[in-house]
Amino acid sequence: MTLRDGTPVNGHAIKAVKRVLYRAVYGSRYDDVPWSQRLYVRPGERHVRQALWRLRLRRAPLMTLAEYRQRTKLGELEEFVVCHLCGDSRQQPLFTPADPKGRWSYHVVRCPSCGFLYRNPNIRPDRLGDLYADNYSAFLTGKYAADRQRRYRLTMDAFHPVFAEGAGRRLLDFGCGAGLFLELAEQRGFDAAGVDLSPDSVVEANRRLTRARAYHGAPEDVPEIAVGGFDVITLWSVLAHLPRPLEDFRRFRSLLAPGGVLMILTVNAASLQLKAFGSEWNGFTKNHLMFYSAETMPVLLRRTGFAGVAFAPFYGDTVEAGTTKLSEPMRRRLRRAVEASDGGNMLRALAFADDEAIDRWGGGLKVRRLPKREG
Repeated sequence: MTLRDGTPVNGHAIKAVKRVLYRAVYGSRYDDVPWSQRLYVRPGERHVRQALWRLRLRRAPLMTLAEYRQRTKLGELEEFVVCHLCGDSRQQPLFTPADPKGRWSYHVVRCPSCGFLYRNPNIRPDRLGDLYADNYSAFLTGKYAADRQRRYRLTMDAFHPVFAEGAGRRLLDFGCGAGLFLELAEQRGFDAAGVDLSPDSVVEANRRLTRARAYHGAPEDVPEIAVGGFDVITLWSVLAHLPRPLEDFRRFRSLLAPGGVLMILTVNAASLQLKAFGSEWNGFTKNHLMFYSAETMPVLLRRTGFAGVAFAPFYGDTVEAGTTKLSEPMRRRLRRAVEASDGGNMLRALAFADDEAIDRWGGGLKVRRLPKREG
């Protein structure tokens, strides 16, 4: 960030000033609430952030793809794209996420027709593997992995009883990484398999696993997976990485058995954190390409043949796990605010392949039935 005269402003200094201002306004009442959840519980802040977001959308420029191409640099791995969900080619530039060390940056635009957020220029599908070839498993098994299995368990619990008992059921973990979830699937009795684009991650996964097996490549490249018949397919923090989501989700639908379900965990493009922090939102990472919300994800699912979807609110890992101790009034306030607004910073969804899946697994969930595909 710079001042009008071009003088650079230290980002840490800005954050320090904000902390002082918030403390002056709110005191210490919300110190026990994780910083990412304070937006939901501080009086009036949620409504102010929503109003500022609507103002941002009204003020954002709207341009044709040709106009956008003229003003935007194209990288070696990239291509210009239109909205994958509705096909509108118009662009509404909103954000420019960047690494603080200057190693990467990209542009995020909004579709003015359906509201979908996506990176443009986007990564060419044939170069997607380039993002994961450089010792990616070291990242997946390092600091990043410390709390992953806890998050998996919390999400599985949110969609109980889908994951309660896996005996006699086939599961595919798409984008299985180093096998952290496949390890849990084994423990719950699933006949589990995974695929991933990172060769070293697949090696690490198979070192970790006993009965399950991880494969390098796409599902259609592995005969044991291409045959389909899966009862459950999981996408753990994978959806944002897919450059051709319609093609991938048609494939997922074809791989599901009758009564099958697709579980999705991804960053939430309607998140209050995104609206508050803009380009500095933690969902804008180096390898993320597409950003979904509870409004745009059903469009993707309907277009690819799914019969319904249910969402589970995300209150924060430490809050749900009970490691962050909140008073009961504060906990209720947080839950009400998340449920009344965006559903939390992560989007947790269960997609149903057909009516049989809804009947079998939809009990206790708020299932949104999707219209049948035209034609």
